[in-house]
This record gives sequence, C-alpha cells and structure tokens, in this order.
Amino acid sequence: MEQEPVETTTYSLAASAPTQPDRRESDRYLSLLRVGAIVVDGRRELCLIRNISAGGIMIRAYSDIPLAKPLTIELKQGDPVRGVVRWNHDGLTGVTFDEPIDVVQLLAPAVDGPRPRLPRIEVDCTAWVRQDGDVIRTRVINISQGGICVDARSPLTAGAHVVVTLPGLTPAPGVVKWSAGSTYGIGFNRPLVLSNLVEWLQEQQVEQRRKAVA
Repeated sequence: MEQEPVETTTYSLAASAPTQPDRRESDRYLSLLRVGAIVVDGRRELCLIRNISAGGIMIRAYSDIPLAKPLTIELKQGDPVRGVVRWNHDGLTGVTFDEPIDVVQLLAPAVDGPRPRLPRIEVDCTAWVRQDGDVIRTRVINISQGGICVDARSPLTAGAHVVVTLPGLTPAPGVVKWSAGSTYGIGFNRPLVLSNLVEWLQEQQVEQRRKAVA
C-alpha cells in the first residue's frame, strides 16, 4: 500500500525543538499545514507550521530569516511566543523557544469557540495491537482522535481488523489502513473521546518531561 503524499502539521510532546530533516523524500505534497504568524524586526509575516514541540517549531517562512535571529511566533491569537532561529534547510526554518510551551494547552479550543478534533500528535510510548489471536507490541509514532501510527516489528495485515491498547485508555477497535516498511497507520472505528485523549496526552507530556530531566 502507498501512503498518500499529504503533509500536515505535526505536534510533539518532546521537550526538544524539531531537528533539521536529513532530506526531502518527495516534493509532491498536498500541503495541509497550519498557518501561523511571525514577527521579525517588527515586520509581521505569515508562515506555514510543519512541526511544533514543547521546545521549538519548524516553519516554512516566505522570506529569508538569518541564523540566530530572534523572532516572535503567534501560535494562538494574542499569545505570542519568543524564540531564536537555529537552522535553515531546504526552505524550512527551525526555531528554539526561549521557554518551553504546553503543547496540549496550545491545542485546547477557546472557551467560547468550537471543539475541533485534535490533529495528529507525536508521542513516544508503547501500544499493543491485537490482530486475530496475536498481540503485537508496537511503538507509537503519532496519534489523533481518528487513528494512530505505529512502528511494529511483526507485520500487520492491510485491511485487518485490530484492537489497539494504550496504557490508561480504553482499547480501541480499528482497521489497518496503510503501511510503509515497519510503519502502519490504523484508523479507529470510532473517534476517541476528546476529553479522555487530552487527559492522556497531558499524562504523557508529564512523563516525557520527567524522562528529559532524569
């Protein structure tokens, strides 16, 4: 199965800033990236956000921004975050935040606003996938309300009905939608309950911060 070449904004609970990519595998992407705003030398510009973590952000800017340049990024309206440019590569710019941000809080909707589904979020934890009579240990790459991406040492079958179990969440039935090497995308039969997923992500965020300082 071939994964559709779609590029979307990725969120990560990691404490470190996004690293410079080794290379671009393909330039044929349908871009569904989130739009943000940056302020450089008092000049306000739009940008496309490719990756956000607690420690930094990877963006596509529409003008050249030199290394070590301080700037401000507006991730939510009226809530600017300060950072410094650390690298530029192939049209992408990596920024390290002056202070870590709360990624889960960033995703939370306004009190009087709509409650959209969460986008996919990078998480480093274990998940168990039951396929037929086998229970396969996997490593989570990212998760959303609608599905999960895992790395599995044992093969999963395209179109197979599976059950995904994550510590602290109710087991979620789903279907294997695509594969790329040892990486598999599983779509849940029913979206995860938003409040349960947010609470679980907050717990994962605390755990990852604990590991970072251990």
